[in-house]
Amino acid sequence: METGFWNDAQKAAKISKDLEFLKNEVSEFENIEKRVIDLIELAQLFESPENQERGDVEGQMLEIQKEFEALEFKTLLSGQYDRNDVILAIRSGAGGVDAQDWAEMLMRMYLRWAEKNGFKTLIVEETRGAEAGIKSATIEIDGMHAFGYLQSEAGVHRLVRLSPFNSDNLRQTSFAIVEVLPIIEDIAEVVINPQDLLIDTYRASGAGGQHVNTTDSAVRITHLPTGLVVTCQSERSQLQNRQQAMKVLKARIHKQFLQEQEMEKQKLRGEYKSVEWGSQIRSYVVHPYKMVKDHRTKFETSDAEKVLDGELEGFMQAYLHFRANLK
Repeated sequence: METGFWNDAQKAAKISKDLEFLKNEVSEFENIEKRVIDLIELAQLFESPENQERGDVEGQMLEIQKEFEALEFKTLLSGQYDRNDVILAIRSGAGGVDAQDWAEMLMRMYLRWAEKNGFKTLIVEETRGAEAGIKSATIEIDGMHAFGYLQSEAGVHRLVRLSPFNSDNLRQTSFAIVEVLPIIEDIAEVVINPQDLLIDTYRASGAGGQHVNTTDSAVRITHLPTGLVVTCQSERSQLQNRQQAMKVLKARIHKQFLQEQEMEKQKLRGEYKSVEWGSQIRSYVVHPYKMVKDHRTKFETSDAEKVLDGELEGFMQAYLHFRANLK
């Protein structure tokens, strides 16, 4: 270990976390390899198809095959930022109050997914709708491969249902936009000049304890060159909120940098298209029938309730295979 490794505690902690993950991954492969060798030797002792012990060996081999396939799937999580923690921003789109309610449903879906997978979550910012739902929310989700899995969620999500906010209970289509940003500690391409920042403080609103509405702890940062605005009101202190808001701002500036690079590449290749949200990536239909379908991968399920309760693995895996095939 090099001298001064622990001088930067945050960087050292990240490297240690990555090292521990790699050790565990190697250990999993070595464990499977040893079990396979042991089972092959055992199977050779019971070559007769009628032998009952042979059936037990075959059952164990099937279990090992499933474990190996799960490890093999992890190789799809090999993108530059796939291991990183993630910032998830949700905004209600067309559809009025129904869209705001839909945005809150999506937020609950991702929080449930994170909880089921043992990931830590922090609601950085939340703007409530006047009648129901949320206008916007920003969530930080911490866990190994959080960005790798959640990148499948970036884009427009469409909901079709009978509106609970309409006296006639009419069928309503609502939209919400999900933005997915990897958290990157050191971004060489992003240099933020403090003079380019307009920082405002204000009193936080909503749930959050006695400090809410009594101190100007919430922070709003505007990056003047790009016009990007981020807010944070999740922490008790103004300093903590400022640090959290800067983390989100850095991630958004980096995303803009990458988009501009891609646009330049497309122009040089003569295939430039304007960067827009475009049509929805996924539709959630709960009336007149039940179906959730991803329009990129064509993966679908009729169990809409489970999806909205955070069971997103099928969609995430299908997207990672889809992404791998594009390379």
